[in-house]
Amino acid sequence: MDLTTLTYIFVFGTFGLYFAIAWWARARSTSDFYVANKGVHPVLNGMATGADWMSAASFISMAGLIAFTGYGGSVFLMGWTGGYVLLAMLLAPYLRKHGKFTVPEFIGDRYYSQTARIVAVACLIIASITYIIGQMKGVGVAFSRFLELPFATGLYIGMFVVWVYAVLGGMKGITYTQIAQYVVLIFAYTVPAVFISLHLTGNPIPQIGLGSKMIDGSDMYLLDKLDMIVKELGFNEYTTSKMGSTLNMFAYTMSLMIGTAGLPHVIMRFFTVPSVKAARSSAGWALFFIALLYTVAPAVGAMARLNLINTIQPATGENLVYAERPQWFKNWETTGLLKYEDKNGDGKIQISSDKAKNEMVKIDRDIMVLANPEIAKLPNWVIALVAAGGLAAALSTAAGLLLAISSSISHDLMKGVFVPSISEKGELMASRIVMTLSVLLAGYLGLNPPAFAAGTVALAFGLAASSIFPALMMGIFSKKIGSKAAVAGMLAGIGVTLFYVFQHYGIMFIKGTEFMMGMEKNWFFGIDPKAFGSVGALVNFAVAYIVSKITGPAPDHIQHMVENMRVPAGSAAAHNH
Repeated sequence: MDLTTLTYIFVFGTFGLYFAIAWWARARSTSDFYVANKGVHPVLNGMATGADWMSAASFISMAGLIAFTGYGGSVFLMGWTGGYVLLAMLLAPYLRKHGKFTVPEFIGDRYYSQTARIVAVACLIIASITYIIGQMKGVGVAFSRFLELPFATGLYIGMFVVWVYAVLGGMKGITYTQIAQYVVLIFAYTVPAVFISLHLTGNPIPQIGLGSKMIDGSDMYLLDKLDMIVKELGFNEYTTSKMGSTLNMFAYTMSLMIGTAGLPHVIMRFFTVPSVKAARSSAGWALFFIALLYTVAPAVGAMARLNLINTIQPATGENLVYAERPQWFKNWETTGLLKYEDKNGDGKIQISSDKAKNEMVKIDRDIMVLANPEIAKLPNWVIALVAAGGLAAALSTAAGLLLAISSSISHDLMKGVFVPSISEKGELMASRIVMTLSVLLAGYLGLNPPAFAAGTVALAFGLAASSIFPALMMGIFSKKIGSKAAVAGMLAGIGVTLFYVFQHYGIMFIKGTEFMMGMEKNWFFGIDPKAFGSVGALVNFAVAYIVSKITGPAPDHIQHMVENMRVPAGSAAAHNH
């Protein structure tokens, strides 16, 4: 069966499954819509969290980043997985014990302030909208290549699919849909990796294949061979290249880590389980299900880079003649994500660190995972499976983000602040209307990304890290931080991060990307704007601490509430409260 037919069967077959699940699990109450009636089993919630978490960034972009940055790309693996450890140990159990629907609702309660709640909603919306742009790009990329549709058409289809199951099912529908999407995406990610590892090293386990010898007769380890090839082309060694200074690597990792622990759409998942114990267990299962993909990603990145170079510049030393380029190259050229320019007129494709010689002028990193099975000449059904997996990853996260946005507006702003007398039925309708508008906005931003879209995903983590994470940490572990201190901290943290980011990307937008090549010299201590969330978080903590010293501690009843939240349920201390 041809690739296009198989892709349609896989993609629209999975869409049909998502619709059926959404109808079966449709929300009938606000509790269903926001927290799936707090009845999701920890293992299932761990799987749904994995899908919610493993967005287009994880599935499509991360291995592409690792493929081109080498060792430096490990910041994403360390930051994103480390964030779940923080979430499991420091936040999820306490937030579940508090028992509210949303993150801004907790912040409003803990800091006894509607202003704090409104500021938290604003921070949540800024981070979520920024994050969702990356998901919409992933949807468009997958559709434009595999269904041979224009980018915009693919985006409209993705918007419709998300709208149907998110609006119909709310958190309950999204949860069970995400369980199905996790199964699809993990198979789609690991099956090609097994095939390619087997082909290159003879080992079917990609994680082990990455450190194994090649079976091409060279008697070289895979990473040694990749190091040798990229050095010959003038690039840094794959296994030692870094993303800037050591301080920048640390700041980047920390920003991704605390950003993960502060992302509202992820935290909301832990409100859906029956108990505090289940919240801890759920976080552990989520880490396990995420690790199944994340431990494979370095192998996928390295093998994709090796396959790409070997295809374009074979071991014979003769560069590939453009007129004889393989079919996968032609397929991706039609999307505009792969472009060739014959700068010296020799009709050959070259990859070089020297931009003047580099005649493959554009390889969009986001195509590496999706193109890898085609480059490796895997069966058509594997390529179709990858297309379905990429869409599952993007759609699952988009749905979680849309729910976080809609619940913050309908539950936190309307029900919590502006229209407290609204009925449950009215609130449910408002949630669905807000989600519909959010889908339209997300689609618009996917089609017309702002100037800073290049760093959208990492930037979203930086915004969550600088605003929401410190407020949650101080809310749980500091009894005395009051409302004015928390509000000042959140505003200072997100304010300084946004200023730094917009200053950087604003200059890029005005003067062009070439001007940016020397901008690293003007970075604050050499810290990338996408890693600045960690600095924003420090500013948040510092400002909150200083303001609390001036304004005084939180009231006694709030301090007792915090103590009660931190004491394990069922303990002797809990009975004394």
